[in-house]
Amino acid sequence: MSTYFWGLLALIALAVTFVMLSIGTFYTRRLEAEPTLPFSEEIRAAPRVIKKLRKRETMTREEFEYAQRIVAIRGNPMALCIPLTLFAMSTYYVFACLEYLQGATPSERHFIGVIPMLTSTNLAIQLLRARRLKGRLRTTEVVG
Repeated sequence: MSTYFWGLLALIALAVTFVMLSIGTFYTRRLEAEPTLPFSEEIRAAPRVIKKLRKRETMTREEFEYAQRIVAIRGNPMALCIPLTLFAMSTYYVFACLEYLQGATPSERHFIGVIPMLTSTNLAIQLLRARRLKGRLRTTEVVG
């Protein structure tokens, strides 16, 4: 393939990276502006609440409010822009390295970008798993 092809794909990946980065930045700034719950300041509060929600255990009112907030934050489609930014950046790296080769045999350096791709895919899957917990919020028993 021509080097122009890899260069074009690299530029497209860079443009997608900037779009996803701007959306992700907007989303995180919006989250930073929200007031925090006192329960959220405890150490390992989020994993504990999510674990209770997955196992359908009873929760206190504070835990339930925090679980609602976590599911809303992780279930927002804008939250997927964060792993998509990482994926697009690594795609840009791979395509730019392939364009730089100009027909030479690729080395392992050119495929280092695959590691962040796998990481971002895992992060996106975790966000989608948290989105499915929205249905369990309706059936959760709240005590006190």
